Amino acid sequence: MTRFDRYMLSQFMVLFGFFSLVLVAIFWINKAVRMFDRLIGDGQPAWVFLEFTALTLPGVIGMVLPIAAFAGAVYVTNRLSTESELTVVQATGYSPFRLIRAAAVFGVIVALIMSLLSHYLIPTSLSELRQREAEVRQSISARFLEEGEFLHPAPGITFYIRDISPEGELRDVFLSDRRDPDSPVTYTSTQAYLVQDPGGTKLVMVKGLAQTLRPDGKRLFTTHFDDFSYDISRLIARNPTGLNKAEFAHTADLILRPDEISEQTGASLDELQFILHSRFTQALMCIVAAMIGFATLLLGSFSRFGVWWQILMAFVILVVIKLIESSVTSMAISDSTKWPFMYLPAGLGFLTTLGLLNFAARPGLLRRLIPKRRNAAGGAA
Repeated sequence: MTRFDRYMLSQFMVLFGFFSLVLVAIFWINKAVRMFDRLIGDGQPAWVFLEFTALTLPGVIGMVLPIAAFAGAVYVTNRLSTESELTVVQATGYSPFRLIRAAAVFGVIVALIMSLLSHYLIPTSLSELRQREAEVRQSISARFLEEGEFLHPAPGITFYIRDISPEGELRDVFLSDRRDPDSPVTYTSTQAYLVQDPGGTKLVMVKGLAQTLRPDGKRLFTTHFDDFSYDISRLIARNPTGLNKAEFAHTADLILRPDEISEQTGASLDELQFILHSRFTQALMCIVAAMIGFATLLLGSFSRFGVWWQILMAFVILVVIKLIESSVTSMAISDSTKWPFMYLPAGLGFLTTLGLLNFAARPGLLRRLIPKRRNAAGGAA
């Protein structure tokens, strides 16, 4: 690579890092806010929230990489064109096919980052995240042993403990079960214990009161009890998390032992094949986004009004390619024999780039294709 190629590549990487940081922050904060409400509302400590949000980062980064690559390529090319740097370099003999070398290398670097994410980091982080979610759901202390706080371990359930003794005795317990709107029940007791048995986890309340409200007759029934056992196992293990999913498998396992992965996850071989090829196409789309963003802005001549129409054209091209990608994705999911069509959007992207470079190298051809309406109107006048 020449010095100018290294200069362009450094500019691409700097702007790519900037846009990636901004986009990751936006998407990550959006996920973190929703996760904060769920985890903190369940009585989890702050370090669990930080751990969970960190495990979502690889997926968020993989989502924004193609967008950041496109934005970085467009911004750098626009700046080089506005400051006439591209014009000077082209005057020295650099053709559009030669200029795109730095953009192609930039796209390959982004594709390698995407490959690392899609083939290893994202499956690993998703698997670890689901594992930690399952552990938190199974943690009795996290859901029930919080002093002085009203907890909501399940929809319609409210739980409160005033104090916990060093021996594990729960004092002044309040439990409201409103899952049945026709018969809400409230339990209060001065003492309670959590007991493990083969049938699950039980909350044994001592010297308490059960109050049942019948809304139809607006009557309240009260029952005093010396001891009462309440099964909380289903509350702790609600919404069980599948720890064996096809998305958690590494690419090497999908290639070398698909039958074993299919048996473990319950996914069909067609689904595994789709997941495998989608990881490769994601990396290719990063190259396509960078090259289209660069090649489109080489069209046309210098204008004091900038290259806004080229930017709009690049955006429209990418949208069309993404629409084609969505259609072939649904086709590949329904019929596994059509998996080669998953590479069609990337192939169209590369062909489009070659066409754009051809027009940029032969500006006279582009002028002949676009009618000179303004000149014709002037001649008529």
